[in-house]
Amino acid sequence: MVIRTGRADLAFDGIRTEFGLRSSFPAAVLAEAEAAVSRSPGDRPDLTSIPLVTIDPPGAKDLDQALCVQKSGDGFVVHYAIADLGLFVTPGEALDLEVRQRGQTIYLPDGNVPLHPTVLSEGAASLLPGVVRPAVLWTFTCSAAGVSTAVEVRRALVRSQAQFDYASVQESFDAGNPHPSVAALAEFGPLRRALARERGAIELQLPEQEIESNGEGWKLVTRPRAAVDSWNAEISLMTGMAAASLMLEARVGILRTLPDPDVAAVKTLRKSAAALRVPWPADVSPGAFLAGLDASKPEALALFTDATRLLRGAGYSAFNGTVPEVVTHAGVAAPYTHVTAPLRRLVDRFATEVCLAVSAGQELPSWLAEALPQLPSLMGASDSLASKVERASLDLVEAWVLAGRVGQEFDAVVLRSGENDAEVFVASPPILAKCAGKRLPEAETVRVRLVEADPVERKVRFEKA
Repeated sequence: MVIRTGRADLAFDGIRTEFGLRSSFPAAVLAEAEAAVSRSPGDRPDLTSIPLVTIDPPGAKDLDQALCVQKSGDGFVVHYAIADLGLFVTPGEALDLEVRQRGQTIYLPDGNVPLHPTVLSEGAASLLPGVVRPAVLWTFTCSAAGVSTAVEVRRALVRSQAQFDYASVQESFDAGNPHPSVAALAEFGPLRRALARERGAIELQLPEQEIESNGEGWKLVTRPRAAVDSWNAEISLMTGMAAASLMLEARVGILRTLPDPDVAAVKTLRKSAAALRVPWPADVSPGAFLAGLDASKPEALALFTDATRLLRGAGYSAFNGTVPEVVTHAGVAAPYTHVTAPLRRLVDRFATEVCLAVSAGQELPSWLAEALPQLPSLMGASDSLASKVERASLDLVEAWVLAGRVGQEFDAVVLRSGENDAEVFVASPPILAKCAGKRLPEAETVRVRLVEADPVERKVRFEKA
């Protein structure tokens, strides 16, 4: 049995150093960002009368999106405003070159490493409530079934009326008094969810570990995904699909792609379902099957874990003139691209500029056409880094919270079993870890003993009790 101690708060600085994360910006970049704050938004329509609101995690300041969902006859009109970084970032200048190196905002428990200087990402470009902001406004006209029948994208001036978080919006729906700007979301969101299931979209409802401060250190929690989370996500997905359609029609842009599930992976998942005695009719797609599972049951957790094999090979495909062979994203079950988080993700700014040019019937400016081929590698490297930092942070806090409990036993659900070890989920505290043991029964609860919790090495290890 191994146990070591260490300061978890200081160790996040160690993670920053290990992965070369830089919270500060060069002086030239900061000066350019400061100067951009006062840049004129140009001649754009004043649409501040649209009653937009934002829904983000509590305390967020980098607000990318604001929405308003309204009934219109039997159908809906959806307004979705996106922070307009294109106004503030000059192609080829210091700020542009810096954010291309960073790729995206990296989140750690004790503070993020921002993509843009905070004077922009938490200030002049953020869709904060009560202030006029330049934005890229997507407007969707949708049928009674939630199908988008007309799309408009343009630059505009907008003003968010209020800033909400997911929990408070969910509480307002539960209490029957949602804000008027999102009241129709309770009808529109489920319609979009149903359309996603019809397309065959694949969603894995695995427990999401989150790190929170407990005043003295850190704790692990799992936040249940409320209905509002899913409904709000559908607005972003609808926008990404609309953007991809514009690009494919014009034969220029950058897509977020994911190949269709491998036939062998689907067969393996079907075998797992049969072994766990979970019915899966032959005519039901993997996405529809997974959507019908009760995420609170052990067998569902095991199948969601097995289903990660279906979602491999994600990437970015840039094109100009020739459409790539793979244009769809298997998780979405449609062509899709990133345009809704430009404050936090590099590719969204460029993809948005493509959509604006295409929508206006204009050719891409040379700087944009030249940048597109570079984005897949830039974003691939950034996504890999962000994933490693997130995993390192979780590994650290898992070891930190368990450091004094080596030798104790826990109940754990076996998610995936191998010849000599397994992947298990301990509910309290919420830990995903390896467990030594021969052929542990998948989807069953077993008793496990903690044999190692090393915050220095960021290792947690269990064995079957």
